Amino acid sequence: MHIPHFSESNHPFVKSLFHYSDRELLTLFQRHPEQGKYFTAIFCRYSPIVYTLVRHSARSPVQADYLFAMTWRHMFYELRGLDLREDQTTESSSFQNWLINMTAVCINQAELPSVESIHYDLKAAPPPLWCYLEQALDKLRPGVRLMTVMAQTFHWSETRIAAYLQAEGEPISPAQVRTQLQQGYQILEADLPEDIRVIYLRAQVTPPVSESQPDAVPI
Repeated sequence: MHIPHFSESNHPFVKSLFHYSDRELLTLFQRHPEQGKYFTAIFCRYSPIVYTLVRHSARSPVQADYLFAMTWRHMFYELRGLDLREDQTTESSSFQNWLINMTAVCINQAELPSVESIHYDLKAAPPPLWCYLEQALDKLRPGVRLMTVMAQTFHWSETRIAAYLQAEGEPISPAQVRTQLQQGYQILEADLPEDIRVIYLRAQVTPPVSESQPDAVPI
């Protein structure tokens, strides 16, 4: 079984956190939601364990990647309220046990779509990037969010987006769609944590987008 390697684990922002304990990383993640490096460091530390468990429960690598992303998305929100009260000597194993239990819950509750209907690309949008993109996307105005998803996820042209919106009773031209999309991209990127932009996007202007599920991330 091939366990994917994530290049973000070699980024200086993430490598500088390797000496922190699980409890310290969790506390920093909870206290500094405006920074994404702490969740990314947790992800890099435990992604091999989670992926191994997920891969054994999925029929194909494509479904495994999809379930892997969904599992980390679930943990992204659950970690915000997690409280490690165990003794320091058992901290690592208790956190690892929590991750394993949460992964098992996601595996047992997952209803995996067919391989043909999954369009998620793990390399294009690793779970930390996808989680923060979704968080930023939720802040966009509904109309701009819809156009952004149409353009970036489903690769619709500005003309097709305008035609769809006109059919829904909204008078808008392709040129107006183009303007609103550019504004949406700028807002979306600005709402990402700065360290996430540095780790994942670098000079990328229009990052890949998903709306509510990782299978919507473009390939």
